[in-house]
Amino acid sequence: MTFDPREKVLAVGEALSSRLIAKHPRQKKLLAFGLDAFLVVVSMALAWWLRTDEIDVTLAAFQLLTLLAVLTVLPLLVISGLYRTVVRYAGAHEYLKIGRTVALSSLPMILVISVAGITGIPRATGIIGPLILAALLICSRATVQFLLGTVSNPRFESEGMAKALIYGAGATGVQLLTGLGRKSGYDVIGFIDDDANLVGRRVSGLPVFKTARLARLCREHDISIVLLALPGVSNERRAAIVAMLKEQGLIVRTIPLMSDLVSGRVAVTDLREVSIGELLGREPVHPDPALLRGTVDGKTLLVTGAGGSIGSELCRQLLAGQPRTLVIVDHSEFALYSIKEELSRLAPAALEVIAFLGSVTDSSRMRQIFSDCRPDTVYHAAAYKHVPLVEDNICEAVRNNVFGTLVVSRLAIEFGASNFVLVSTDKAVRPTSVMGASKRLAELVLQALSEASGACRMSMVRFGNVLGSSGSVIPLFQRQIRAGGPLTVTHEEMTRYFMTVPEAAQLILQSGTMADGGDVFLLDMGEPMRIMDLARSMIELSGLRVYDEATQEGDIAIEVTGLRPGEKLYEELLIDAEAVATSHPRIFRAQECFVPWHNLEPVLTKLHAAISGDDDVAVLRCLEKSVTGFRRKTHDGVPPDTIVSPALSAGYTWYQDGLVGLA
Repeated sequence: MTFDPREKVLAVGEALSSRLIAKHPRQKKLLAFGLDAFLVVVSMALAWWLRTDEIDVTLAAFQLLTLLAVLTVLPLLVISGLYRTVVRYAGAHEYLKIGRTVALSSLPMILVISVAGITGIPRATGIIGPLILAALLICSRATVQFLLGTVSNPRFESEGMAKALIYGAGATGVQLLTGLGRKSGYDVIGFIDDDANLVGRRVSGLPVFKTARLARLCREHDISIVLLALPGVSNERRAAIVAMLKEQGLIVRTIPLMSDLVSGRVAVTDLREVSIGELLGREPVHPDPALLRGTVDGKTLLVTGAGGSIGSELCRQLLAGQPRTLVIVDHSEFALYSIKEELSRLAPAALEVIAFLGSVTDSSRMRQIFSDCRPDTVYHAAAYKHVPLVEDNICEAVRNNVFGTLVVSRLAIEFGASNFVLVSTDKAVRPTSVMGASKRLAELVLQALSEASGACRMSMVRFGNVLGSSGSVIPLFQRQIRAGGPLTVTHEEMTRYFMTVPEAAQLILQSGTMADGGDVFLLDMGEPMRIMDLARSMIELSGLRVYDEATQEGDIAIEVTGLRPGEKLYEELLIDAEAVATSHPRIFRAQECFVPWHNLEPVLTKLHAAISGDDDVAVLRCLEKSVTGFRRKTHDGVPPDTIVSPALSAGYTWYQDGLVGLA
């Protein structure tokens, strides 16, 4: 049987760690205090021996020297806070503290022994003893730290652990390496860094490699995962790094966001998956507080659809201002309860949060709410947005999206609201779905009412898909990945604009303050993303491989199912107008034609009658006659004959890209 020193060290470390971890914090402190008291005696004995070549513990002089050392050193160690330090993470700061404390405590010994002199005690022991004591105290802690580290450091026991690299050899990377324990499952073999000053050197005992060697390192060391320790890197740079790592088939994990680290909510070692939002490569634009003061500070605010993805985020961000009252409305009891509980925890004591259960189509209920609360600013986010469901429930969807907007906007004017903001969608542009057409008609309602709104400035904000919202494809893909696939994509060339929920909510709030009346605001969505690429990214970020039918290799398949009713290959933000820049770099204004109220009202009357009769065909014909370019698609992507736009009679004006409005 051979002796393996590494196994012996591990055994000692395991035993020490289990005993120390099992003890109560007070017991640990008493244990450390007792050990230090023993080391004080040992240091004095060694100093005596070095000076006299012998030790006799029965000598009164030696006992006096030991007592003097104990009474001067130990109290100062307690006062210095040394026993509040976690030994496992002790570093240079703690060791310097030991040196300073022992030096300070040695002054009385030097004065008494070396200067005043005590019969029988060699004068040199007053200097030699503290030097030895400082060395013993530091060595004892370093030894304990080393032994504890053997049971939590993956470099000592890596069997069955994932080989990993840390991308970023700076302070955050070192902190991540230090905090990773054996239970993390990572065997870190080195760092990757783009800094030429660090490449080729060793950091915390591990080599730093240049990025160009990544592929070779993966082959040689069977690396399967990379841990990103880049808290300050831009989103664009992060997206490029993640794309490069995915090409190597690597799993990517990252440290939390800097804002979460600074707040103390999480630690560096709380690794997480890279979010899809981080792959958009868009740098966040921080909100301009000046844009919120006029419509938020000291005001009563009303948010419809407050339990939805956008509505709830609007409520959270409104708390960052200083509103007087926040009124939230939703027809879903659970959604309203959830956001009410959350806002009640987050809201300052001076802010009143009032929740009303009800539908925006219920005019009497909404009138009661407006009469009781008298909101200054209204954010209308309530809508049915799921395209396939809306296609199957045409009358109810149009009732909610169009007439719900009509009810709320009219009440806002009647009860003196100063601002009204409609949350719209890019699907309202040349729509192929009932959802898009109903949202465009809601925009037309708002534009028409704006002329007669008086002091109420009405505007609408048009943007694309929001990552993680209830209608987003992201939650669907996540569920499909958890189920083992396949991921369903309706068309290989389908593209969509994406932005995060917080970014969309910030821009909605700020655009409302820029309105003159009847404005259509567009949010800068960046570059569109292919849904097929999104599906691939989500599979790879989950540490899995896309199934290749040709090679029969991979984990999760992607299945193309064909366009659904009302679905488009790509979305637009403009109809015929051009976008005009505003004072905000991510917000643009569109100058678009609209239908005057006296022409739109008869269409709405006819539409309301069709809805009351539950006549889907009549509803679709009304939408065709009032919405630019509306051409509904069915499962095969071809408009059904029953709703193809007929030759319109005089009184409607056609432009190059479709019907703009009534003449």
